[in-house]
Amino acid sequence: MNMDSSKNALGNTVLISILFACVLCLCIWSASLSNPLLFSFQRSNHCPSHSQTDMKTLKFPTDQLELALVKASTPNKTVIITVVNQAYVEQSVDAETTMLDLFLESFWLGEDTRPLLDHLLVVAVDQIAYEMCFFKGLNCYKLETEGVDFGGEKIYMSQDFINMMWRRTLFLLDVLKRGYNFIFTDTDVMWLRNPISRLSIYNESVDLEISTDRFNGDPESEKNPINTGFYHIRSNNKTVSLFDAWYGRKDNSTGKKEQDVFFDLMDEGMFGQLGLQARFLDTVYFSGFCEDSKDIKAVITVHANCCRSINAKIKDLTAVLRDWKKFKATSAEAAAARSTVTVPFSWTGHFGCLDSWNNNV
Repeated sequence: MNMDSSKNALGNTVLISILFACVLCLCIWSASLSNPLLFSFQRSNHCPSHSQTDMKTLKFPTDQLELALVKASTPNKTVIITVVNQAYVEQSVDAETTMLDLFLESFWLGEDTRPLLDHLLVVAVDQIAYEMCFFKGLNCYKLETEGVDFGGEKIYMSQDFINMMWRRTLFLLDVLKRGYNFIFTDTDVMWLRNPISRLSIYNESVDLEISTDRFNGDPESEKNPINTGFYHIRSNNKTVSLFDAWYGRKDNSTGKKEQDVFFDLMDEGMFGQLGLQARFLDTVYFSGFCEDSKDIKAVITVHANCCRSINAKIKDLTAVLRDWKKFKATSAEAAAARSTVTVPFSWTGHFGCLDSWNNNV
């Protein structure tokens, strides 16, 4: 009698395991059919083999971060990550919108960018930011930092700003150690086009692709002035070692932000020592206020770098999206009229950010 019960229990467990695997396979297959864009972002054998359906091989999330990463990641374990605080999600008296709303609007207006929101993980460093993220129906994770308030605006290069950047670095190290590749993006980066075709998502020989303030023309030159506000990184022993060394210098880098320390590591030959292959992104595609893209037909992202305050960034990024909408409208009109005339285009000046260095705006 006991033996029969054990056999029945074992049979039920195997049956449930097989059903779970089939449902998982069906869900991924149907999602891929309904979203051809993401299908190209998911090159892997989605359906588990019969041997993989054994309950012993199934891995379940172990904590809230793992749960959030599993939910947001693609099958090849790639996730898009941004970090927000209260100042980025709440509208100030002087601003027309919030930084988070502008960021999300760019995904709505961009070319082939809306489906990427399924893979965006918004990391909130305070309760207000987390509640706003949850309210907007995004993939959210609250990053706890005991005894520290990261809620208000952190002015560029203030000590609070530097502390928050280091906390972000430690978090991203944790993500790498968990085996996840990611595209990190500051929230003040407008996504005008899907960047996947310009990034080495499937080229495992490239470990890191990072944006630059001003591109020197050589994608392999470590003399490029990097910007850690946008980069794609692959999880492996080399990148984990790099981030370990990076964060390890936190307490010996007084007066420097984490980006400066990263450049120091690169300048000292850390990439070569680790055998790490890096590529530096051309501002024609991955641009910013430091150096505008000169090709509106090619630009992918616009970063509000070389800017000091949130209000100034919101003002100038609002102009970026307005420029983008005008370009799309005039291009559509020209296409409808079958016109071969090139539509002239120029970016609105970044006057808010220019003023931010002289005024408290």
